[in-house]
Amino acid sequence: MSDSLPTDQGPRMAPTFIQRYRRILTFVVVLIMIWGIADRVLTRNTLAAHTVSDAVTTVVTTKPTPGPATEALVLPGSVQALTEAPIYARTSGYLKSWKTDIGAAVKKGQVLAEIDSPEIDQQLRQAQADAATAAALYQIAKSTDARWQGLLGSESVSQQEADQKASDAAAKKAALQSAEANLARLRELESFKRVLAPFDGIVTARNTDIGALINAGQNAGTALFHVADTHRLRIYVAVPEPYAAAAKVGVAAELFFSEHQGRTFPAVITATSENLDLSSRTLQAELQVDNEKHELLAGAFAEVRFKLTPTVGTLRIPVNSLLFRSSGMQVALVSDKHLAKLQKIVPGRDFGTEIEVLSGLSTSDVLIINPPDSILDGVEVRIAPPVVTKSAAKKEHP
Repeated sequence: MSDSLPTDQGPRMAPTFIQRYRRILTFVVVLIMIWGIADRVLTRNTLAAHTVSDAVTTVVTTKPTPGPATEALVLPGSVQALTEAPIYARTSGYLKSWKTDIGAAVKKGQVLAEIDSPEIDQQLRQAQADAATAAALYQIAKSTDARWQGLLGSESVSQQEADQKASDAAAKKAALQSAEANLARLRELESFKRVLAPFDGIVTARNTDIGALINAGQNAGTALFHVADTHRLRIYVAVPEPYAAAAKVGVAAELFFSEHQGRTFPAVITATSENLDLSSRTLQAELQVDNEKHELLAGAFAEVRFKLTPTVGTLRIPVNSLLFRSSGMQVALVSDKHLAKLQKIVPGRDFGTEIEVLSGLSTSDVLIINPPDSILDGVEVRIAPPVVTKSAAKKEHP
């Protein structure tokens, strides 16, 4: 019986081992299938999450910075003489001679030129003769009137005749006054043959020469001379509206000229227009500077540097944060819920890399730099982490 036992157990053990092997194999296959399905689901969920994440725009942000409390405001200025006048002729004729040329210093009343006007001379002599005739006629009419008034007392003449003599004397007196007025007018024209300087100054232009025809009619033509008082100069500047209230009379400034490198000239505001120009929204201010040494030239271009305080608090933002829409200039902000919000602003001056904002923003607003043109209100955005520069890293970890 001992020999028959192994023979009976061998066939029984083989099916059991195969069944176990099949079960293990089935388990492994099922496990592989489950792992594959799970991997595909995980990959799909990860892809979907990445797709949703990539759909959210990543933005770089900054905050508006307040403008300086005081700043050096540099404006272009136009330099003019304190007093400048073109000199025209008041009588017609031909230029007899000129006494001063350009660059000559002249005093008030000094002769600049003389005009030869024979027609005025003849009219003056005629007016003198007319005035003498009128004076003689008035004297005889006056004495006649006196005699007739005496005869009227004795009733030797009628009242009508006496009144006629009195009226004739009054008419002759009026004619004399008219002749004297005409004579005075021609004497004034005669005096205008001498062209005089109206004030102390410098002759800046001479537009005539000997023998030139001088026309003193309604169309005066070209001025004979230009005289300018340059011992003190005026400088006109256009002050922007945010600084208009600060540009008051007495505010000091410094002038810079390209022909005087390294030098400054002190000036002070002496007057303002007290009114903003409607087209440019600027205030015209006048400054004056001493020029006793005549170092500065009228007509020059000057840089006028003020230290003014803005009347309203202004902010500054990068120019690459602006959005130009049909409704006006806007910026894109990030809300607390990481949603984009379009905000309309009122821009001020452009400083190149920055622009001044007069209203529409506060220092707590989070501003998007380089916002896409397609950005809309309510779009979810993601704020990019700040970039740490090498200089900042050295400061944190010396």
